[in-house]
Amino acid sequence: MHREVKVLVIGTGFSGLGMAIELKRTGERDFVVLEKASDLGGTWRDNSYPGCACDVPSHLYSFSFELNPRWSRMFARQPEIWDYLKKVADKYRLRDHIRFDSEVVRARWDEIDKVWHVKTKSGDMYTAKAVVAGVGALHIPNIPRLPGIEKFEGRTFHSAHWAHDYDLAGKKVAVVGTGASAIQFVPRIADDVDELTLFQRTPPWVMPKADRSINTWERKLFRTVPVTQRLYRNFVYWMRESSALGFAVNPKIMELAQKIAQRHLHSQVPDEELRAKLKPDYTMGCKRVLISNDYYPALMKSTVALNTHGIAEVKANSIIDQTGVEHEVDAIIYGTGFHVVDSFDYLDIQGKDGQNLAGLWKEKGIETYCGITVSGFPNLFFLLGPNTGLGHNSVVFMIESQIRYVRQCLSLLDRHQADEIDVRLEVQARFNKQLQRKLTKGVWTEGGCKSWYLDAQGINRTIWPGFTWRYWMKTRTVKAQDYALTRIRRERVST
Repeated sequence: MHREVKVLVIGTGFSGLGMAIELKRTGERDFVVLEKASDLGGTWRDNSYPGCACDVPSHLYSFSFELNPRWSRMFARQPEIWDYLKKVADKYRLRDHIRFDSEVVRARWDEIDKVWHVKTKSGDMYTAKAVVAGVGALHIPNIPRLPGIEKFEGRTFHSAHWAHDYDLAGKKVAVVGTGASAIQFVPRIADDVDELTLFQRTPPWVMPKADRSINTWERKLFRTVPVTQRLYRNFVYWMRESSALGFAVNPKIMELAQKIAQRHLHSQVPDEELRAKLKPDYTMGCKRVLISNDYYPALMKSTVALNTHGIAEVKANSIIDQTGVEHEVDAIIYGTGFHVVDSFDYLDIQGKDGQNLAGLWKEKGIETYCGITVSGFPNLFFLLGPNTGLGHNSVVFMIESQIRYVRQCLSLLDRHQADEIDVRLEVQARFNKQLQRKLTKGVWTEGGCKSWYLDAQGINRTIWPGFTWRYWMKTRTVKAQDYALTRIRRERVST
């Protein structure tokens, strides 16, 4: 099958659905959304492990134009967020535009016709004037290659591909990793398994989770007087925004938060030896800050053991740690997160002069303009692209800023009757120089840890350095002078 469209959107998470809604709201109907799976939802479809929930307050983790007064908890769980996305898609009648089971495997820029040629895994071809990639970074599970894993006869799976058909009851389970997913599912399975050995490489900072059920009267108030929910959302936003001071302005400010986390650890883990293993030796914020009220108590259970020695070898039915101790194991669950910075290595996107995007970024480092556009790759836009991730606030806020920016770029093309919009290389370089100058002063670089925020050279290619309102200001209006606009006759229409 071959189809020509004006705009091709990739992905049906918050980014892809948000972009599709923006296109419809502005009168654009000639677009298609490609989704690799058989249902929509992105991250919130894939991650269905026990205890999966958002670590951003529910009322902030939603589209600003589609508030949900019916959240049942202060921190919504996965089924509820997924349900929210499906309801939003149905309300705006997006399913007519979505092509499921359509995984994009290649995109090529046609320099003659000024269009993108996109191919899916099933062999379908699309020709599009513009491509908007809403694939995000949390979609390729990071599964470490454990020595001897090929000999293991038990069950293995990643938290993002939870094996719901596998009964953990009475099993001896090894959990590898202590990141955001693991601290959510470990407490949920600790009472079911016979034994649980948690292999920790680096302990996370864990803050108390201010979670509770939202009262019926609160939900009714938000539903009948919408302005109250809007005011509450704004309050939560600015409270979260204030924490950027410690992340990007002065890491020493994190000392107060660290004291809260230390008290949390001390109050929940009376065992001094265990507590020492769980205390991080780096500045809070250097790695992702986690929130939980039941993670530490789960580690206190008699059936749970924390192992900080590391894995030396996997055998047919066991794991040998670095001290030589053998642990009998029926199943191995990876709570090891995702390929984030290196997720772009999997892209097969070819722009001007045949340059490959993954190859370019691997050779020269990942650089974009505002995390949205890349010089040499016209009419290609990223949502939640490089250096637009957050450690303190809602990424949905960032996504909405980017969606509006992309829509303005598309309008700029139409207004000038142009066929190509390409960010100027010098503009992109200047932006990245300023960006990295700020990032080197932040806790992610100076905090004394290694994290998935950084690439192999230790450069932060993931996080936005500071306040999200500054990003909103930066992307509020597209500056035409930042881009080269070209007609198909190669006539430059703006300088």
